[in-house]
Amino acid sequence: MLFLIAFAGAAIIALLLWRAMNSERADMPRVPRRPTAGTARPRTSGPDDDPEFLRQLDERVKRRNDPPGV
Repeated sequence: MLFLIAFAGAAIIALLLWRAMNSERADMPRVPRRPTAGTARPRTSGPDDDPEFLRQLDERVKRRNDPPGV
C-alpha cells in the first residue's frame, strides 16, 4: 500500500515539474526546426549520383579494358 502512495506522489511531482518546465519554455521564442523554402540548402550528393561522373567513369573503364594497338 505504501508503494502505491509513493508511486502516486512521484507521479504528481513529476507532472508538476513537467508543467512548470513547459510554462517557462512557452515564454521563449520558438525556433523553426525546418528551414523555410527560401533558405533551404541544396542537398549534398555523392559523385555516384552525378550522371556526368558516371559517364566519364564508364569511359575510363572501357579504355582500360581495350587491348592496346587493336
